Amino acid sequence: MTSTATTRATEIVLPGTVEPSGLEIRTRELPPPAEGQVVLRMDATGVSFAEQQMRRGKYYNQPPFPFVPGYDVVGTVTATGPGVDAGLTGRRFAAVTKVGGWASHLLIDAADLVPVPDGVDAAAAETVVINGITAWQMLHRMAKVRPGGTVVVLGANGGVGSILVQLARHAGIAVIGTASPRHHTTVAGWGAIPVDYRDPDLYGRIRGLAPDGVDAVFDHVGGDGLVESWRLLRRGGTLVSYGTAASKDDAGSSQLPVLRLFARLAVWNCLPNGRSAHFYNFWAGRRRLAAFRNRLSEDLSQVLRLVADGVLTPQIAAEFPLSDAASALELAESRTVAGKVILVPGA
Repeated sequence: MTSTATTRATEIVLPGTVEPSGLEIRTRELPPPAEGQVVLRMDATGVSFAEQQMRRGKYYNQPPFPFVPGYDVVGTVTATGPGVDAGLTGRRFAAVTKVGGWASHLLIDAADLVPVPDGVDAAAAETVVINGITAWQMLHRMAKVRPGGTVVVLGANGGVGSILVQLARHAGIAVIGTASPRHHTTVAGWGAIPVDYRDPDLYGRIRGLAPDGVDAVFDHVGGDGLVESWRLLRRGGTLVSYGTAASKDDAGSSQLPVLRLFARLAVWNCLPNGRSAHFYNFWAGRRRLAAFRNRLSEDLSQVLRLVADGVLTPQIAAEFPLSDAASALELAESRTVAGKVILVPGA
């Protein structure tokens, strides 16, 4: 049955370029779901690097302030709009929202929902939504590394990095992963070779481990270090850049570091050395919306199935109630944790 009732939602609002403590809490009435929409009750959402950049006004193409952040969400359908199967009510789904996920309830297009397998905890599923899709697509759709290859994962203890390492090892690919020493035991436990990211001779250490070069480097840092990542590649290797963390605290335009990055990658792709460089853009291809949604659903379903089968171990750094999103954001930005910081509804 189509719902005509309103729902009271609690939301975390990012009012401007504030410290985490400047986040605001509001409540409002959500209207009934429109054609093709559902009301999703949030069971888990997360803190990604995107929100860390957004609070600084540094995320590429972010909406104007104020807005509700939250790049992805796992939740239960509580109401359906016209044209939506009422049988979805009571079932758990994952979705990528880009913004809006830090809320107790939200309106979302039913076409964006991906079923969460029975037996997979909401927080566990949340760790692999945007991070899992990103890792899967970079490894299997972009770099296309074959079994027996070797890759470098910068930030191997992070949200995306931890999944990249596990996916690569599952595919029979050797991994060299950078992380702080406190996380080396964890990274090694996934089957990767850990290297201290603060080692002054970091790239020399990696070249010593892979003297013939590597098949792919996954770099979320950008900046001057990107040149070193490029130099690690063997002939035929692929550099996948998916962030500009090195410039997150720089003043000025949020778009300029990305545009500089694009220009650098374009120049490298013109060199006659058999290597390639790409920037991973999750939203690429969204103009063909149906194909984009199908690809997203297919890839996330693969990742969630690996979680259900015990192949992927979700890395939950910590859980906070939605009302304490400020503490969650502070912890995520501390760079002291392995995995993803999760927000749950709370009392």
